[in-house]
Amino acid sequence: MELRQLEYFVAVAEEANFTRAAERVHITQSGISAQIRQLEREVGARLFDRSTRVATLTVAGEAALVHARAALAAARATTEAVGEVTGLIRGRLKVGMVSGCTVTALFDALAAFHQAHPGVELSVSEGSSDELVARVREGRLDLALVGVPVAAPPDLESLTIVSEGLVALVPPDDPLAAVGSVTVDDLADRPLICMPHGTGIRTVLDLAFADRGRKALVAIQASAPSAIVDLARRGLGVAVLSASMAGVAPALTALPLAGADLPAVLALTWSHAQGPALRALVQRCEQAFDVQREAAVVA
Repeated sequence: MELRQLEYFVAVAEEANFTRAAERVHITQSGISAQIRQLEREVGARLFDRSTRVATLTVAGEAALVHARAALAAARATTEAVGEVTGLIRGRLKVGMVSGCTVTALFDALAAFHQAHPGVELSVSEGSSDELVARVREGRLDLALVGVPVAAPPDLESLTIVSEGLVALVPPDDPLAAVGSVTVDDLADRPLICMPHGTGIRTVLDLAFADRGRKALVAIQASAPSAIVDLARRGLGVAVLSASMAGVAPALTALPLAGADLPAVLALTWSHAQGPALRALVQRCEQAFDVQREAAVVA
């Protein structure tokens, strides 16, 4: 049994698809299939049900997955421990970002880290905040930028980037534009344009409506703030975003949403178990976000 076979096995399990897993680990589909078959012969059991287009773990596969991940984590920890002693950081870091969220400071941190530690392979993927948090907990991601209500998950390490209320964004000729602020009741019968379920902003919005015994009429969902703003500008609904995002909508009037008392939080999250590569990346992120905050104060 080889570590690469375990890596391929975990990739297929997480992707639930041989083709996507092969693309992820940069080999052919026939190659990854052959390696999985070899692994199954070695352990004496089928690890996947191949009767459908989805690669589903068998009972034996479920049992093997926990240990395969642990073995890969141990191998990575060994490499990182040697690197820490020798002063040469190597390995691989998997970073997640909430879909549609462009955060320049994080990109700056990744670039600075890559320049300082070229021996570390970086990969970046997108997803909903709920998915990203789950992947950090499972060890499938090392670090994730997520949007959550109130605060980052207490069982993970975190660095809060933004904690703020929601705003409604409307065109200047909308009757609400002259009000100054709006409430949940003001928006109850208006079509809303907001981020999808699994994001911090959407959760805060839904909770604010639930507190009033109502349900938000979300007519359009979009992951990118720019898309939400553009749709609102065309009169398709009232956009709802966090306060700092109002800056991407100069053509719209931003109105604080009164009654949405829980803050929408944008935070970096990572597990308590940190190798030298992750510690170095977190430090770069802290520095980059400090620079961003200082620049905002000066502006």
